[in-house]
Parts: sequence; structure tokens; C-alpha cells
Amino acid sequence: MSIRWRDAMSHALYGPDGFFVAGSGPADHFRTSVHASPAFATALLRLLTQVDAALGHPPRLDVVDVGAGRGELLRSLVGGAVGVSGEPAHSGRSGLIPPWSGSPETLTPTASARRSPDDPSLVADRPSLAERMRFTAVEYASRPENLPDEINWVSEIPDGITGLLIATEWLDNVPLDVAVHTADGWRYVLVDPDSGMETVGELVSPTDLDWLTTWWPGPASPRDADRDLTGGSTSTDATSGSGSGFRAARPAQGSSLTARSRPGCPETPHSDHRAEIGRPRDEAWANAVRKISRGLAVAVDYGHLKTGRPVDGTLTGYRGGRQVPPVPDGSSDVTAHVAMDSVASAGAAVARCAYSLVLQREALRALGADGGRPPLSLAGTDPVGYVRALAAASAVAELTDPAGLGGHWWLRQPVGIPLGPAVAR
Repeated sequence: MSIRWRDAMSHALYGPDGFFVAGSGPADHFRTSVHASPAFATALLRLLTQVDAALGHPPRLDVVDVGAGRGELLRSLVGGAVGVSGEPAHSGRSGLIPPWSGSPETLTPTASARRSPDDPSLVADRPSLAERMRFTAVEYASRPENLPDEINWVSEIPDGITGLLIATEWLDNVPLDVAVHTADGWRYVLVDPDSGMETVGELVSPTDLDWLTTWWPGPASPRDADRDLTGGSTSTDATSGSGSGFRAARPAQGSSLTARSRPGCPETPHSDHRAEIGRPRDEAWANAVRKISRGLAVAVDYGHLKTGRPVDGTLTGYRGGRQVPPVPDGSSDVTAHVAMDSVASAGAAVARCAYSLVLQREALRALGADGGRPPLSLAGTDPVGYVRALAAASAVAELTDPAGLGGHWWLRQPVGIPLGPAVAR
């Protein structure tokens, strides 16, 4: 029986035998920034120090990972949280990210004489950041074996967060409905969960129509098309990747972002325009932001903006490291890019604070991960160190590659704290 895509995704991904609930976990099927390089976790540790300072060094600093997989990110954060001084291990020691001016690695005697009142060495009775951090993984799957005791494992986002909430490729798996534009307006696309075959359903609800009208422009009328050709307005090329981040898919074999166009894929209802109704994602993000008393919410995902929505949508699947047709039978990941500007607007309405939306390559560079090659002179003085630094630089380069993970979006939503823009200076 054919049902709406939102219901099909919910059961396929989060049902009793769903893709994210059963099995060994999503890491066996696709790579995210968390899996690509430890530099990602190192950058987040630096971001945590900024959040901690903005909060005034609270006695408890929450670190909440939404859509935690099998806890890979929090494992890395727990493992890297304690450095020689008891503070976060700055990556100047590891070679992944250069130390920054004023860090324990770079303080000179002159600098030490002018240390900030916030310097931990001047606050003897303040517990270290590592001692104050509390880690929580939010995931429907059962708690993995051998997960560090420091990590709390829950199925719902906790209330009263003071600190950092991070959602890495979570929103793209929040189930949503798909619509197709027909002669009488937007209609839901129905799907057979077993075969992936699609049919056209009823007209979309007023609520979903309102979202589509606001955030997903329909096909241009002939008059609008004429204006585009004469230069009277700007044409949107959904596959150009011009600032939209649309090309940044999960790294996997295969080149098409929408697997429906590949041979052997389920037939798609005939139309020149499809849309993925992002309203459930707006609501999910707004709810996550609402759980924060004070701190920062960060969503890292691949997505697009209103000026560059893909005309045929982005719905696709992943299984075993390959991109596959989006069949919602529970055997594969089913995902679609995120309407990042819509999500950002929903979060800002809750937080009543301005948000920051930048590409990952800009956000990571602002946190010290630039992917630069080590100086060749190091090869002569420290060959082993040079090879290690070169490998680390290559890993960072993958995270910042604009055609891949670097094209993901970073949405930063402060709640009750000031925080500078996530751009390299």
C-alpha cells in the first residue's frame, strides 16, 4: 500500500527494525565529517572553549550530540578533552590544527604577565573544562557496548542544556513529505515502502502549502521564464552549486545526488518540479533550540537555500558505502538535503538571537583547520613529523573540500550568549 513519504521514512529509519535503530550503525554505510578526520572533533573542542567563555565558565558544561550514531563524535571528544594542563588538548600538540595565540602552547613570559582574568591558572579553585563537561548522546538505538561511562545515552533531547548542542547530519534524516507540482497545484507524492514505486496523492494541506509558498518557489510561469531569458530577473540553477551547498552529498560511490534518475530506480510521477517539505525539520530544530537554557546549537548538514532549490529534489539512499535508490524498506538510509534557511529561521524565532550560516570550510578555518601543507623544510629536520603533518593536512583538506564535506552548512544558533561569526579572519 502506498503512503506518504514522511510516514514511510519514519518507519524505515526509526521503526523497531529501522535503519538507525537496528544493525551496526550508519558508519558502515556512509562517512560524515566525524568519521573523516579527528580534526573535526578537535575543532569542536576549540568551539567548546569559546562557548565556555561566553557562558562565564559554568560549573557544568553540557555537550549534547543529537543523532549520535554509535557515539563516535562523543568518544572522540571524551578522548581528546584532557590535555597536559587539564584543559582541552589543543591540536598544536597533534598537528591537526595549529595552536592559536594565547593558548598554553604559545604563551611567552611576556604574554604570561598579561594573561586574562579568565586564564585557568589565575583561578585556582575553578575545575578544569574537562572536569566540568557532561556528555549526552541522543539516539534511538540501544546504548553501544564499551561506550565510555562519561557519556550518557538517551532517546530524547534533555531539557535545560547549558553548553553546546551539536547535530551532525541529523536534520537530513528527519522524515518529511515529498510534493510534486501538478496542473492544480502541489500534491503529496505517495510511495510503496517495499518497492519504492511512487504515485501522486491528494493536494497538500494548508499548513504544508504555506511552507512551500514561503520557502520552496514553484515552477516559473511562462512570463517569468521570458524575463529570465531577457535578463530581467535572476535564473536559479539548482545543480550549479553556486553557494547553495547542493552538490555536497555524503561521500559514497556514485555521482548523482538523486538516485531516482539512475537505471533501475523506481519511476517518478511525471512533473518538472518536485519539493521536499521541510516543515518537520523546522519543528525539530526549533524544539532542539528550545531545550537550551543558555549556550549554542550547531547543525552541520548538506542543504540548499531558497535561491537554489533543486527542481527535482534530493531524495536518495545509501547502503554499504554506495548511493542507492531511496526505497524506504529499512535496508538503507533514506535522506534529503536540508532547507537550511528555513531551519535557521525557525530556530531564530525560538532563540530570539541572530544566527550564523556559513559553509563548513569557512567554519573550520575559523577554528584553525585550514588544511595547509606543512613547510617542506620540516621534511629535512623531522621526516617522521613531516609525514604525520602531511597526513593530518590531507584529512583536514577532505573536511574543507568545497565539492565534498567542506560544502556542508554550519548553522550556529546562540541562545542567550554573544558569539562571534564563524568565519576565518
